[in-house]
Amino acid sequence: MSGEGPASTSCCGGCGGQGVEGRNTHSPSWPGVSGPSVAARAGIGGPDKPGHDEGAGACAGACGCAANGADHAPTATSDHAPTATYQNRRGELLHYFDRTAVDAWKRLTSDAPVNRIRATVRAGRDEMRNTLLSWLPTDLHGKRILDAGCGTGALSVEAARRGAHVVAIDLSPTLVELARERLPKDLGDGSIEFHVGDLLDPTLGRFDHVVAMDSLIHYKSRDVMRVLSGLAARTDGSMVFTFAPRTTLLTLMWTVGKLFPRGDRSPAIVPVGQRKIKRRLNKGLASWHTARTHRISRGFYISQALEVVRT
Repeated sequence: MSGEGPASTSCCGGCGGQGVEGRNTHSPSWPGVSGPSVAARAGIGGPDKPGHDEGAGACAGACGCAANGADHAPTATSDHAPTATYQNRRGELLHYFDRTAVDAWKRLTSDAPVNRIRATVRAGRDEMRNTLLSWLPTDLHGKRILDAGCGTGALSVEAARRGAHVVAIDLSPTLVELARERLPKDLGDGSIEFHVGDLLDPTLGRFDHVVAMDSLIHYKSRDVMRVLSGLAARTDGSMVFTFAPRTTLLTLMWTVGKLFPRGDRSPAIVPVGQRKIKRRLNKGLASWHTARTHRISRGFYISQALEVVRT
């Protein structure tokens, strides 16, 4: 859910601390999770967490695909292979976003009226999507793009309209089906191929560019590095993704959220320091370097975009 997933993050605070079904969900989860923001300012939750009466609707996280739509796990056997923490979190996200936050996510990503908190999340997500798209070439004819965590497909549609062949992947079968239902007919020369599964699946092939909007924010930094390293091996141009910046407020929300019983929490987002992640990327990805970065803070939506380019 992530290309579309609200930077997808943790209890976002718009829930007034009640989250889904009246449960406490102050733990930063991300866009769609129990909160309305990417690193939701009041609880970091995803775009779906914002209301008292709705669940969270955020990007489900590192998603990928299986050509037949099955929920395949990556089969790599190198350092890019998934860790136990990655697999466990992936399972939590699948359960939460595909069963709990679907209705809120549908509303947030539509033109339907939403409350003031969710409106800030929607505006923040729109701005972030436009930012990531602006970092891709204007003309994408002949280019293959991976929309990792595509959610309901908004970013995929815009990339396809520029002429790209988009491989749109999400962990949630329900959101992918919604993306198919919303798919417009006016894609021009571009095309979109939807998948359900894990973005680390090597059968997805190579890409010119990879976009991961709010789909990696629920994972620990070492797992994010493994994902990016695995994608870098199959990407020829650039990778643009978002992370939950380690601000004082987000770190506090994350810490407080850990005090609640696990059953009362939505999947938490994991704040990451900008210098730390840039240092790890520049050191760990040979032939790649970090480029542009931009933070968006709109009410309950806080997320930071980072571009990594092959040299």
